Amino acid sequence: MPTLHFKGKPLVQNHHLVVPFSELEAVKSRGVSKSPSLHDNLIVEGDNLKALKALLPAFHGKVKCIYIDPPYNTGNEGWIYNDKVNSPMIRDWLGKTVDRDDLTRHDKWCCMMLPRLKLLRELLTDDGAIFVSIDDNEVHHLRALMNEVFGEENLVTQIAWQARYSRSNDATFSLSHNHLVVYAVTLERWEAERNLLTRTAAQEEQYKNPDDDPRGPWRAIPWDAPDIRENRAYPIKTPSGNVRYPPKGRHWSRTEDQWLKIVTNGLAYFGKSGDGAPSFKAFLKDAPGIVPNTWWTHEDAGHTDEAKKELLAIFSEIDIDAVTTPKPTRLLRRIFQIATDKDSIILDSFAGSGTTAHAVLALNKEDGGNRRFILCQMPYETKEQEQKKENICERITAERVRRVVKGVPGAKDEALRAGLGGTFSYFRLGNELRKQAILDGKDLPSYEALAGYVFFTATGEEFQPKKMKAPSLARVTTATYSSSTSRTSSSSKTWR
Repeated sequence: MPTLHFKGKPLVQNHHLVVPFSELEAVKSRGVSKSPSLHDNLIVEGDNLKALKALLPAFHGKVKCIYIDPPYNTGNEGWIYNDKVNSPMIRDWLGKTVDRDDLTRHDKWCCMMLPRLKLLRELLTDDGAIFVSIDDNEVHHLRALMNEVFGEENLVTQIAWQARYSRSNDATFSLSHNHLVVYAVTLERWEAERNLLTRTAAQEEQYKNPDDDPRGPWRAIPWDAPDIRENRAYPIKTPSGNVRYPPKGRHWSRTEDQWLKIVTNGLAYFGKSGDGAPSFKAFLKDAPGIVPNTWWTHEDAGHTDEAKKELLAIFSEIDIDAVTTPKPTRLLRRIFQIATDKDSIILDSFAGSGTTAHAVLALNKEDGGNRRFILCQMPYETKEQEQKKENICERITAERVRRVVKGVPGAKDEALRAGLGGTFSYFRLGNELRKQAILDGKDLPSYEALAGYVFFTATGEEFQPKKMKAPSLARVTTATYSSSTSRTSSSSKTWR
């Protein structure tokens, strides 16, 4: 398989393996749950590479659907990639603001994406999938990276989403669409599990009942199909006694035995004249959902102007243009309708304005589901935000979710006005779980944090303290820490 080579790749190829595990510290005041829990909806503040590593012990192989909207790397975003790779020289190169004048910006983007994609794959279930929003600047590099991480045989599709409906007359070509690149962990399993879309009212109107069939509205499905197969060129007799054969260059879509069953069941149809081309009745009551296609119009999945209006309805007090380029909830809901069950876990590690959480809560409200979201968002995406101490994870991401949970007065949408309900716990990245901290007794993690890390690295599974009997827990604690005789009494209480 062809592979993509870029500057810095040897240093980030396995970087996800050396990223240290970190504690996840609950910030109760920033969530809306009475008791913060990792088994709640989650918002994690911090660098998403570290956050993904910190989530592994609890969520390895449990996430059904991932949606991410990484930097498009247009040259105008001013993003910074500052992962602590081992080489000081490369680290200095990566740590500078990426703009249009940076001739290596595509290399830096690939360096940023590769370790994150590898951790994201570890979080997915065997029948899970990842959807990545991107535009023409990096879509070709993204496909190459995802072929390497997920395997080109697990490419599901590449969707064109009509993100804009207006035309730019000052452009060589007016950009109308963005891409959604979709990969599964195991394509066959995902295809077997994925959902069909619900029929719209307009699609249901295609079903009529001109002959007052007691079985209800129906539509005629042609019996012919492209190509020529001799065993499917049999004669079909119309009610008037005429004989019909497939049109030139076509054959009947199924065998003669199948056609005779259609006739026996009273499903054959030959047009109003009774002498037209053979077709069969497909009834609305038996109709399956709609198979998704690869062209999502703004009528289907919303558009960028709609996304900004949604955000303005929630945040009338802020300058939306200064925040991000948010995605419409209809786009995310469409993805989750296809790719999730009612109890799925959904992850977004480039959470931005929190559209993913909004869409999950709205979909749960609509169908009674119990989907859970995990959002990861850096406090600052640019140096300017850092200088101004504008924590966008708290000020935008979490605040949006708080408002849609509790209700947005004045919102046009009745459900949003009343509040979508739900809860979430807010966590931030804490100390890194390093061996030296355990040896010298400084910055000791909690027992649960350390136990979760040790148990996961040994078994690949989540540590669940409630399933352990108290005497066993005491023996583990004593055996593990009996050599730490120099720790203070307050530290001892922390460990226990």
